[in-house]
Amino acid sequence: MTIVVTGATGHLGRLVVDALLRDGTPATEIVAAGRSVEKLDDLAAQGVRVAQIDYTDRASLEAAFAGADVLLLVSGSEVGQRASQHATAIDAAKAAGVGRIVYTSAPGATTSALILAPEHKATEEYLEASGIPFTILRNGWYTENYLQSARQAVESGTLASSTGSGRVASAPRSDYADAAAVVLVGSGHEGRVYELAGDYAWTHAELAEAIAEVTGAEVAFADLSPEDYASALTAAGLDEGTVGFIVGLDGNIRDGLLEGGSGHLSELLGRPTVPLRETLAAELA
Repeated sequence: MTIVVTGATGHLGRLVVDALLRDGTPATEIVAAGRSVEKLDDLAAQGVRVAQIDYTDRASLEAAFAGADVLLLVSGSEVGQRASQHATAIDAAKAAGVGRIVYTSAPGATTSALILAPEHKATEEYLEASGIPFTILRNGWYTENYLQSARQAVESGTLASSTGSGRVASAPRSDYADAAAVVLVGSGHEGRVYELAGDYAWTHAELAEAIAEVTGAEVAFADLSPEDYASALTAAGLDEGTVGFIVGLDGNIRDGLLEGGSGHLSELLGRPTVPLRETLAAELA
């Protein structure tokens, strides 16, 4: 069996390769593919094949995907370009004869008003139309997404957002990576769409409490209106596009689009997801 993992030079892809190796997949059956292959020297030393790819370079993709039984297509990081890049990767996978594609999508991608959903919706539709067997992993929010805000809150004493009482069912990247590894090597996942999220959905007020608890700092939650939060972000030096994205995402949270609830992630893991405080303590304490 040959498993190709794209994005292996990024956070999630690398964790997936690590999970495969930890769980007993032979290194010789894994292809770790990414843009900066020099970051994969330690994997190559273990016998993992490494391949340099670019989602805009179909030839590099076909070469890396050749002979793959299953491909993990980690969604690209370039917002606005991902749908076309993913389509190029899917076309390359079809040409290379890939047996199945596992794609990391977004929560409720085909029906949600989530600000990030449209490119994932387009990719899911393109993948289904390709005729290649597939599995969709609709990854929810990573707890690590909030580490920078948490560190700033420790320094300033305030965690601000316009999320109101909206909840976020986050889990650490390692949980999503472990679940991806299960799907890559397991059977019975073809044609499945998994909505993945943490077991517990927290509010930003609870996030502020958790930050204070694990660091010992005094952190208060400032619940701002979207307009006031946009003004505060602009005053902090963020550009208009970034401000609009952050405030829009907070609106999605306020509307309940990231509160999870399917239980699919813990089912795939065979254990509860890692709690918010545990991740914060590991990173901040």
